[in-house]
Amino acid sequence: MFNVTDYRQAVRERAFFFVILFLFTSGFAFPVFAEKEVKAAEGLSGKVDDLVDIKEINPHIIVDMKYAAEDNFVKTKLYDSNTCFLRRSTASKLDTVQRKLEGMNLGLKVWDCYRPLAVQKILWAILPNERYVANPEKGSRHNRASAVDVTLVDLQGNELQMPTGFDDFSPRAHRQYQDIPEGVFRNRTLLEGMMKKAGFLPLPEEWWHYDDEKWMEFDILNVPFEKLFKHHN
Repeated sequence: MFNVTDYRQAVRERAFFFVILFLFTSGFAFPVFAEKEVKAAEGLSGKVDDLVDIKEINPHIIVDMKYAAEDNFVKTKLYDSNTCFLRRSTASKLDTVQRKLEGMNLGLKVWDCYRPLAVQKILWAILPNERYVANPEKGSRHNRASAVDVTLVDLQGNELQMPTGFDDFSPRAHRQYQDIPEGVFRNRTLLEGMMKKAGFLPLPEEWWHYDDEKWMEFDILNVPFEKLFKHHN
């Protein structure tokens, strides 16, 4: 029988090992993985002209990048900036959702947006389960800057109650999970409906994850946040 507590403990133990390894490496040089693959992704750095900071598109969207702090399942900081970079067209769709929600006295908070491929490899090393972490050989929609992890907030920025918190690996995080209070069900359904109308595709295993329906048009990137800032300034 699947035991969520035991599973989470195993993930934490695995995370501790790889985080220690990560901290003893420089930058994004993560020696466990093939150097050739990383260089290939870094070679795409010239294809980031259409990436934008979501705050430049809509400053009302709250940004709380979980991997820019320790409030994540890895329990360490993997991003060097609390900035949500997205493809311009993806950001425009998110802006549409935010504007419609504001008419309902609600808004959006994003937990993750663009993610460098090197970080994807770290997460995969810790949790090699494609139900929850994309295999870096295929790349994540986050690596394409065309996916967003998001939730609803009220006018004061308080999160609305949802089935789980971020990065919950239990069945309760699945979209089809029904054993939740009516108000939580309404919140999850509202978010999903608004995102789908704007052109996002929901991930079945994570109520918070949405892919731009045109994600396949974008390249996988391995550009650190620092380089993105320099490129855009």
